[in-house]
Amino acid sequence: MKQVTISKKFEFSASHRYWKPDWSDEKNKQVFGLCTSPYGHGHNYELHVTVSGTVDPVTGMIINLSTLKEIVNKIIERFDHKFLNLDTPYFKDRVPTTENIALVLFELIDERLSKRENIKLQKIRLYERHDLYVDVWRGES
Repeated sequence: MKQVTISKKFEFSASHRYWKPDWSDEKNKQVFGLCTSPYGHGHNYELHVTVSGTVDPVTGMIINLSTLKEIVNKIIERFDHKFLNLDTPYFKDRVPTTENIALVLFELIDERLSKRENIKLQKIRLYERHDLYVDVWRGES
């Protein structure tokens, strides 16, 4: 049976600081530059979620978009309007770079979607700015 993909866009805002506590102030500033401010800095993130599956012959859908929205919104509410370093458990030991944020989001969304029959998370794209984004996708094993 043919596979179909569908993508949905979501938005959230969050702030973060690039900082490794086991490094000196000097090394943090050397590696992360202005992103080391103790006050952090924020972004209005745009998240694109792409799932695949087979089309249900009765509904004509691979997933009800309301269901996909509910699943993803429950995850991104953990990040929305948060200082990621302090307000979430995901970045206690991990620098909240765009790459790491995207990896965490992929893992959390994949965990929720994997419980559903016939649907597979294929890719997410996380925009930090209009000219900077990270893709995380399901690799072939």
